[in-house]
Parts: sequence; structure tokens; C-alpha cells
Amino acid sequence: MLSIRELTKTFASPSGELAAVDRISFDVAPGEFFTMLGPSGCGKTTTLRMIAGLETPTSGAIAFDGRDYTRVPPQQRNIGMVFQSYALFPHLSVFENVAYGLRNRGVKGTELERRVAEVLGALQLDGFKTRLPSTLSGGQQQRVSIARALVYRPSMLLLDEPLANLDAKLRIQMREEIRRIQREFGILSLYVTHDQEEAMAISDRLALFNAGRLVQIGRPGDLYRQPATLFAADFIGRANFFAARLAGRDASGAKIALAGGPELTVARVVALAPEEAARVPADVDGLLMARPERIGIAPGSRGIRARIGRMQQLGGCQRYIVAAEAAVGEVTVDSWRAGEEYGEGADAALTLDGSDCVLFLRPEKSA
Repeated sequence: MLSIRELTKTFASPSGELAAVDRISFDVAPGEFFTMLGPSGCGKTTTLRMIAGLETPTSGAIAFDGRDYTRVPPQQRNIGMVFQSYALFPHLSVFENVAYGLRNRGVKGTELERRVAEVLGALQLDGFKTRLPSTLSGGQQQRVSIARALVYRPSMLLLDEPLANLDAKLRIQMREEIRRIQREFGILSLYVTHDQEEAMAISDRLALFNAGRLVQIGRPGDLYRQPATLFAADFIGRANFFAARLAGRDASGAKIALAGGPELTVARVVALAPEEAARVPADVDGLLMARPERIGIAPGSRGIRARIGRMQQLGGCQRYIVAAEAAVGEVTVDSWRAGEEYGEGADAALTLDGSDCVLFLRPEKSA
């Protein structure tokens, strides 16, 4: 078990102390694949570096397997780390790159050869052990860097944007490969990325960061369906927002009215933080969030009136970008109905089911 408590890292800046990581706390279970997700500069890599011992925390605690790691030197933490840049020795063969850490730990002879062969086999690199890194593809080089991190049997594997230098197709292949390897070795792994699709595809759980703070932790599907903040709703997947007026509250949820649409009852209601309430138009009570696949689209006027701006054919899905009444910005609708297509510029109506939506209310309205 990895346990992080009130971890903080501040840096001096011309305007005073800047909190790169601000009092974050979370636990990671044995064998779990845990992803830290967020935009650039949000604190996720700084957190990973503190766990690795490459940055010293300003305050807070890091414990692993019951041991206080907060001030333990990095070389004593038995952590494997994979970087965005593969950091391979260009003059050494694949075998020698992977063996490097073992040699530094005094492993020699047949034991060294056995352990290197074992990890090269697991990563499907058996036929490359005499090759130099410059003769390998990007994906093969990344597998070598993972093999090097795993060969000395670390207690924890840390991966910092490991796929950022690969093209889109290879990133998808390699993220599946990393997940396979992690499951095969059963090692607790922390993964850092800014790519929300990547995080959703491979994580057991993920932690969403923003501006140095931990916004939300949960399983990928929970963050997608039940975002705890406007930032989480907007960052994870695509989100559509509609200006809503509160019509009443009861045990079933909040009753709201949308311009040009019927009243809805929404069970999932979230109180906006004061800093996010500024995103709500001044004349309404909150924002209703609906995912693109949860919005119905049909001809006629029974629903929220809309006009098709663009239509994109995405395999079996038709994606419509529409302008709609009550919407805050453009609305994206993903329709999977066979044969259903609307031309650009056509009028249509949007329908919503309150059970599929999340309502973000101003703090004074959510009490």
C-alpha cells in the first residue's frame, strides 16, 4: 500500500511562494494501476517525483508498505521509473541497457543473464538483445526502458508520460502493452499523463489534478458519469452545458427548467465551488451537464430547439455540432441510430433525460 498524506511542494516565485502541489492525499492498493491525470502544470509530475525521491516535499508524508518514505534517498526506495524520454544508453546493446541496473546492484554471471532474459521475454524483446537503441522503433525503445525498470524487481513502478513521443496509433498499442505487462508482473504502478482517453483506457483508478490540487479520485467510469466539479466534467470526455433555472427540490432531486425545453428532474446535484460559480451566467441558477451520447436528436420542435452546424461521420456514429437554446457554447451530439442523418443547417430538436445528467448549482441554491 502506498499512502500519501497532505503532500505539499512549494517553489519561490517573484510574487511569493507558489504551491505546485497543495496538500494532496490518496492511497494506492497493492497491484493497482493508478493514474494521475491533468493539464500541463497541474502538479502530477511533481507528485510523482516526490514519490520517487527526486523532489523533496515541503510538507506532508509518503509511506509505502508501512515505512515512512518521505526522506528516504531515491536509491533506497526500490522504485522502477520510466520516463517520457527513453533515456537509453546509445552505445550499449539492449541486453546491456537492461542489465545496467543489475550490475550496479552487484548481480553477476548466470543470475544476471537469467533475470535479463526473463524480462526481455516478458516484453517480447528476445530477438533484440544485441541491437543498439538507434536501430529500434519508438515502441521497441520504450519497451526496453520498461524492461530496465522491471529487471531488478522494484516494489513500485512509476511512469511519467511514457507514450508522449509516440504517434497516435503506436500510443494505443503501447498503452495496452503497458497494461498487459503491469498485470503480468502484478506491480503497484503510478502513471502520469495529460491524455484523458489514455487514462480512461488503462487505469484501475485515476486522480484528476488541477492547479496543484486533487480534484477527484475514482474509477474512470465514475469520473465520466459523476464528475464532482465543472472542471472534471469538462476535462474528462466531452461535456455539454445548458443554463438551468431551479424550479423546486424534493426527495427525487432538483426540478429545473431549461429555455425552450420541458422541466426535468435531476437526481445528481453538485454544489459549485465559489471559483467555479463565475462560469454560470448571471441570470440562471446553475448548469446542466449532458454527455454527447446521452442527448437525443430528432426532427421537429418537441424538445430544445437546435440547428445543425456540422455533421461528422465517425464510423457507425454521426456526430452533430449544433447551436441550441439554453446551451452554453456549442452542443455535441453523438447518434448511433442507423440511417439517421441530418444535413448541415437543418432544424432539429434535442431531448434530455434528467437521470443521465448532472446539475451544477450555485452554492446558495444547493443548500
